[in-house]
Amino acid sequence: MAIPEKNMEYRRLGASGLKVSVLSFGSWVTFDTQMADDPALECMQAAHDAGCNFFDNAEAYAGGRSESIMGRALRDLAWPRWSYVITTKLFWGIHGADPNMRNTLNRKYLMQAIDGSLERLQLDFVDVVYCHRPDPATPILETVWAMSDMISAGKALYWGTSEWSADEIRQAIDLADRHHLHAPVTEQSQYNLIERRRVEIEYARLHAETGYGNTIWSPLASGLLTGKYRDGIPDDSRGALAGYEWLRDRMTDDKALARIERLRPIADRLGCSMAQLAIAWCTLHPMVSSVITGASRASQVKENFGALDVIPLLTSDVADEITRAIG
Repeated sequence: MAIPEKNMEYRRLGASGLKVSVLSFGSWVTFDTQMADDPALECMQAAHDAGCNFFDNAEAYAGGRSESIMGRALRDLAWPRWSYVITTKLFWGIHGADPNMRNTLNRKYLMQAIDGSLERLQLDFVDVVYCHRPDPATPILETVWAMSDMISAGKALYWGTSEWSADEIRQAIDLADRHHLHAPVTEQSQYNLIERRRVEIEYARLHAETGYGNTIWSPLASGLLTGKYRDGIPDDSRGALAGYEWLRDRMTDDKALARIERLRPIADRLGCSMAQLAIAWCTLHPMVSSVITGASRASQVKENFGALDVIPLLTSDVADEITRAIG
């Protein structure tokens, strides 16, 4: 399918008023690891041309180098700042083994980490900053207060969580309300045809009662749902990258590959790729504000964003057929 001409849908980020493109572009794995400045800029431009206004990053991606690459791309692209949404995530740290600078959401780390991210991104503020994981060693109130102060200082406009439990998110919202602080508005969790439990079950009541959003990652299960691994691991895929050996067992799991192959006839009938089918399916869940896609070249971005043409084809009957096929 050809890239659509600005037929992008924009959804509210949770219960906030911020509108984000239903398909977005993220830099995990690819920036620095698979591509440098020029191809990164080309991928961002291809996404932007398709109507994408939401670009996701994280301090920990490539040890801060992913943010630096995106910052240089934004400088060179020179888009008006009001025209795009930039997000980053904080938790893992990039300053070695210092106890206050890694695997934490304490106030000291958060206040210094956001300054580093803004410097690398060459921005005055990010639109959304996420707590990249929960931190059981720091009181949630301390984290909520620090994130709220970050927003009050103008360094971020909204904040969210990533891979937090529903109970942790609920506690953060309740504490923010009790202390008149800025509450989180969105989660960022894994969601795809294989990983469904957290979004569909654990977060169901949270979303129904608060409108909490989700900008989901890994809609293709790290490429597994593209069907490209049925004949082994391609040399140019993330499954072949050094440091991503943990993906390889999953990519060569015969049972999982057989389940995924059941999607191929459905994709063929709809006239789309398996990747486009899997991405489009993720947009159907009401909690999903945006589906974060990744790519290592501009042609892959155009292929992924072709999923916009597939979304209208996914009637309730077709959606049911897809979920029955995958099991």
